[in-house]
Amino acid sequence: MRKVIVTCALTGGVQTKAGNPNLPEQPDEIAQQAYECYNEGCAIAHLHARDKEGKVSGDVTVFKEIHAAIRAKCNIVLQDSTGGGPGLTFDQRLACLDAKPEMASLNLGSMLRTLGANAGTCWANPRSELERFAQEMLKRNIKAEMEIYHHGMLREMNNFIDKKLVKKPYYVNFVMGMAYQGAVDATPANLISLTQLLLPDMIFNCCAIGAAQVPITTLNVLMGGHARVGMEDNIYMSRGVLAKSNAQLVARSVRIIRDIGYDIATPDEAREILGLPKLK
Repeated sequence: MRKVIVTCALTGGVQTKAGNPNLPEQPDEIAQQAYECYNEGCAIAHLHARDKEGKVSGDVTVFKEIHAAIRAKCNIVLQDSTGGGPGLTFDQRLACLDAKPEMASLNLGSMLRTLGANAGTCWANPRSELERFAQEMLKRNIKAEMEIYHHGMLREMNNFIDKKLVKKPYYVNFVMGMAYQGAVDATPANLISLTQLLLPDMIFNCCAIGAAQVPITTLNVLMGGHARVGMEDNIYMSRGVLAKSNAQLVARSVRIIRDIGYDIATPDEAREILGLPKLK
């Protein structure tokens, strides 16, 4: 029976407690919710850091605190975000790598923000900086999760592969429906077309924003991929009903994945699938 990896993006760089008071922001909150997600079947914790006021931070000491608090509770795979959030410099976004996560996200291109206070501004990720991010991950033996928001980003993915800046098994995450950052719409047609442009042996994950989270990630599993859920991408359990925790979102998707005939990968099984070293 195929093992499906479930990732939970616990906090993100945009949502705040103003949107959902159950969103974890401080290290102890993040660690507790990561542990609860682990108990529901989550294999990977996708992590962002916040300062004491809840603002987006690239402070490596905060990432280390989050890692230590999670490791005291469970062996879930630690995946830090190098996307960070609005206002962080490239160096601030890279700082989390010094906390030595097992994985790190790597956004594959520039995007035009279309919503909110920053609408009309560009989130620039030039190729030179993307290659620097990939090189720093490679140097530290941190696996890159290549994040693809639209079809044009496949060009940067292929550049990484051609220049051997990422190692097999190659791992991508399709980010769909994030209009704030100019992502492609979260539709079955777009998801199918993206998967058809991958190399045959690539491992692909998917996340979708808001109400699209469950149907699109479930479709991705049916197509041979994996699933990401969590309050970074969706703060609701249903229309108008806020999620009580990230674990609630994980539990729902785990139940669906099992009901459609697949097994759930443990953190150690996820490490084996992704070619990550075993924990010491």
